[in-house]
Amino acid sequence: MAVKKTPATKKATAAKKAPAKKAPVSKTPVAKKAAVKKAPAKTAAKVTPAKARAAAAAKSATPARKITALREKLTKTQMVTEIAENTGLNRKEVNSVLEELGIVIERHIKKRAVGEFTLPGLLKIKTVKKPAQKARKNVPNPFRPGETMDVAAKPASTKIKILPLKKLKDMAL
Repeated sequence: MAVKKTPATKKATAAKKAPAKKAPVSKTPVAKKAAVKKAPAKTAAKVTPAKARAAAAAKSATPARKITALREKLTKTQMVTEIAENTGLNRKEVNSVLEELGIVIERHIKKRAVGEFTLPGLLKIKTVKKPAQKARKNVPNPFRPGETMDVAAKPASTKIKILPLKKLKDMAL
């Protein structure tokens, strides 16, 4: 018994095959359109460095908050209270953050440590090792020309340098 294909069954099979053929065709124009859309975005991204920095500063800046100059320096208690009010933390949490910051700085600049700590954007703390100086005799006296003097020996020491970074320099201007 052979089954004859009627025109209705042929249309059903044709309908099933049609979407399979259309699917690959529809993907290629979408890919081309996506590539076309990306090209203008690249040209729009080319901005001068000054404009890029200004835009980044505008995005990263906190909401317009008026910063007023202080007439007198704050005590530690006043500073902790103000930070607590502005950040929403309580005073104990702010005190613990300041203490922890002191500990982190100490761990960085301690003997046999890295010797450098950076508070991003504000300051950099460095340790500079000064070698020992020997005693010297018959050195010209800078305060009394023509006389000589003896300079005592100095042991080796470690000095601390605190360098301001860009944000701190900009605050002072």
